[in-house]
Amino acid sequence: MTPLNGPPSNQNAKLMSQSLPSSFVRPGALKSLDEFQAACVNLGIALPAEDFADGPSPLGEPALVTINGKRPGNRIVIHPMEGWDGTTTGGVTDEMRRRWRRFGESGAKMICGGEAMAVRPDGRANTNQLIINEANQLGLAELVEILKTAHAARYGTTEDLVIGFQLTHSGRFCRPNDKSRWEARVAFRHPILDRKFNVTSDAQILTDGEVEELIGDYVRAARIAWEAGADFVDLKHCHGYLLHEFLGAHTRPGKYGGSFENRTRILREIIFGIRAEGNPIDLGMRLSLFDKVPYKPDPDQSQPGKIGPGIPEDFSNCLPYRYGFGINQEKPTEIDLTESFALVAMCGELGLKVLNTSAGSPYYTPHLQRPAAFPPSDGYRPAYDPLIDVARLVDAVRQVKARAPEGLLVIGSGYTYLQEFLAPVASAVLRRGWVDAIGLGRTALSYPTMLTDAAAGRMIEKKPICRTFSDCTTAPRIGLISGCYPLDTFYTQRPEFAQLKEIKKQQAT
Repeated sequence: MTPLNGPPSNQNAKLMSQSLPSSFVRPGALKSLDEFQAACVNLGIALPAEDFADGPSPLGEPALVTINGKRPGNRIVIHPMEGWDGTTTGGVTDEMRRRWRRFGESGAKMICGGEAMAVRPDGRANTNQLIINEANQLGLAELVEILKTAHAARYGTTEDLVIGFQLTHSGRFCRPNDKSRWEARVAFRHPILDRKFNVTSDAQILTDGEVEELIGDYVRAARIAWEAGADFVDLKHCHGYLLHEFLGAHTRPGKYGGSFENRTRILREIIFGIRAEGNPIDLGMRLSLFDKVPYKPDPDQSQPGKIGPGIPEDFSNCLPYRYGFGINQEKPTEIDLTESFALVAMCGELGLKVLNTSAGSPYYTPHLQRPAAFPPSDGYRPAYDPLIDVARLVDAVRQVKARAPEGLLVIGSGYTYLQEFLAPVASAVLRRGWVDAIGLGRTALSYPTMLTDAAAGRMIEKKPICRTFSDCTTAPRIGLISGCYPLDTFYTQRPEFAQLKEIKKQQAT
């Protein structure tokens, strides 16, 4: 196993001791790969892991595809890491510059999206989200240059570094003018989510004409991305945001809803529009492979200062459940990857180079893609061991990879909760061909070089390993910028740290 350097901090050890029921596995408390594998067997899950002492890890091998003429120099990917910290006009700030510099310093050879960039101002998830438009183009180009300069200074070259921009419209989760007020625009009315996100009128459903205008916004954004120096664009189809919601628009009439062909029409028309302009930029997609009915804290097990474990919302009046993608319509607490496989095949037909996988939505099923010891402020406690959620996503990606067309790079997600065992599991699934590359999200905020260190045989530092405290999610949920408040001194020294601490204290009483 990759050597570890030093114990976790006292604060982290104390927090982790209170985070999970005693029957759950605490990855940071396991002392060896044998203990980890035994824990997985006891849970009835399959998470292979390998000891780096047995030889070089495939993490350090070049990727299998060429993007904008470049072959990524390793199998390490940084997911889009939105900070809720841009200007009110969607421009670049020093906080963003620091984050992108750290992306470059991470050693990852693919930056899969950088930030979630809104293709129009009213499509922002918050008042400080990046907007990809002509006014902000110079700032975006600056971010690319900062990242490349930092990478070259540490690793010598950027010839094998690939950078993408993630293009998005937040749809149901739009809050472009006030962080506390939803201004949802949706693909269809949802019998459960509408009341949670202030959808009260059919007027909030985008018309076919408005969808066509939005397609033009994506096409323009892709051109700006190319001119700003991006190698590819990630057309965001995950986490309940608008394009992902269209994949589940079974009840929507007209040419953008109903059949699988119609529900994927917006994707095809965006791609055709990009190519019709002569834009040579490569294309990718971050996709939630599956979903489930929305979850909520169990009210019978909730009390002041302690939210209950997650349980499904009542869906008895919503059957068949025709409001999601990758979901069993008769049993919406179960997944069904049939259409996910079909969409992956379509990605090959449309010439996409990158498929960055995920699942569900952090707004209504956070356990599916962000297994955590501590829930975010608007979430719920784990109802069972979070390692089970890790294994479910790993297995779904394995099934997709087995069916993926040649030339499509499949990136795995959801590994952060593995903590000390992230690198051993990542190496093992790569060696088995279950996935082409490993994506890092939350853990890249606290420890950007974790997998690069592991691949090079360097000591892994225990102190900065993400323990899934969820403050990086809780902060923006309550109107603050996102960051790793427990472990990154840049954030612990900011006034927001005290604000976050006080708000969490008030929520606990």
